[in-house]
Amino acid sequence: MKVAFLMAPQGVEQIELTTPWKAVEEAGGTPQLVSTKPGKVQAFHHLDKGDTFPVDKVVGEVGVAEYDALVLPGGVANPDFLRMDDRAVAFVRDFFGAGKPVAAICHGPWTLVEADVVRGRTLTSWPSLRTDIQNAGGSWVDEQVKVCTGGPNTLITSRKPDDLKAFCEAFTEEFRAARGGGG
Repeated sequence: MKVAFLMAPQGVEQIELTTPWKAVEEAGGTPQLVSTKPGKVQAFHHLDKGDTFPVDKVVGEVGVAEYDALVLPGGVANPDFLRMDDRAVAFVRDFFGAGKPVAAICHGPWTLVEADVVRGRTLTSWPSLRTDIQNAGGSWVDEQVKVCTGGPNTLITSRKPDDLKAFCEAFTEEFRAARGGGG
């Protein structure tokens, strides 16, 4: 199971990267950090700088066919930068077109809104995204984790770092199912 973690060069909430990354590894998968620029990604602990993480691949140089699933970590700035990058938005949209599972947490669904893939879907997020999701044709719920199968792929979403345990359990289960139970 090869999983793309898409993020901007800065602004990702560190725990929303590291905890799901570890969950993929523990499930026997291979996570890859995909960003809009080569080099390193600067993570944050809320508004304070955290660690940096090396970029494995640059969006636009990789395709959805190389991956089994996609994770979109949050952080306020991260998805805002991503939704301004046409290649990143297309990369996200392509996972839906290919019927591959996508997991997004906190502010991560902002990129889904920009990719126009929430119409008719039910998802959760950080509460401030509620109106954006509804305006994009999605249904928003205030739940720890929401697994939506009412579309071309499975969409797994969570609200915040406090939901990470449930989020990781849900997306690793769905990612395994999409691969036919394999790791």
